[in-house]
Amino acid sequence: MEPKNNLVAKHPLIILIQLMVSILICSAGTMAFAETPKAGSISGKVMVKSGVPMANGLVFIFSESSGAPPSFDKYWRVPDDVVKTDADGNFRAVLADGKYYIGAIKRKTADEIGPLQEGDLFLPFYADGVPVLYAVSSGSATDLGVVAGAQTFRKSILKTGDGVTAIEGVVTDSRGKPMENALVFAFTSPSMLGKPLFISEKTGMDGKYILRVYQGGSYYLKIRSSYGGGAMKSGEIMGSYGQEMPVAVAVKTGSITKGIDITGTTFSGPGSKKK
Repeated sequence: MEPKNNLVAKHPLIILIQLMVSILICSAGTMAFAETPKAGSISGKVMVKSGVPMANGLVFIFSESSGAPPSFDKYWRVPDDVVKTDADGNFRAVLADGKYYIGAIKRKTADEIGPLQEGDLFLPFYADGVPVLYAVSSGSATDLGVVAGAQTFRKSILKTGDGVTAIEGVVTDSRGKPMENALVFAFTSPSMLGKPLFISEKTGMDGKYILRVYQGGSYYLKIRSSYGGGAMKSGEIMGSYGQEMPVAVAVKTGSITKGIDITGTTFSGPGSKKK
């Protein structure tokens, strides 16, 4: 006579359940393996100057595959990833396979994603004035060592006039009053979902903005008070060029498209009407 536990294990219903559990476990393991992205890392130590680390700064990472090389004086491209430096200026970024440009910033006031502001420290990872492209492959670990030579940003270094490719206009509310502290984002799709390509400086009291881009093309514009998605917060500015029906702005390389005014609204909170 076979032991009871063997007889129980051979019950058709139990056998079926065991089989289903085994399939689920195997499937889960296969899915987990398939969804694990290939990744490598880039690390280094960012210094303002010899002996002075860029403590608690931001390292901005730009994928070559998603846009133009970063620039600090012609336009502001939105980074694909951001990591912080520690108290000694060290950083480490885990990245998917690809090629990346890198730059570091130490904000004068708050840590945020967006164009450089007067007095910020910035350190482009350049060689002979050209952004360096770093390759990342699965399992690789690239140590850049010490990168030093941060500069203080002044608005006077921004390119103006001939050769600049940009969009200009004014952000106002429905009554025509200028809206301060609005950011203008450039997308290439009318859905304007995901990460924008370029971002403007915040508007001043006059509501004026200039959105610098890398080259000519068709761009769709959205406005918000801060960079990032997520739920809207009370008091936040929102809107897009063309309102409910986004309109593309045609831009020529080397010229500024002017008069692109955008009407925004102020979000009053869930269940409230926009102003």
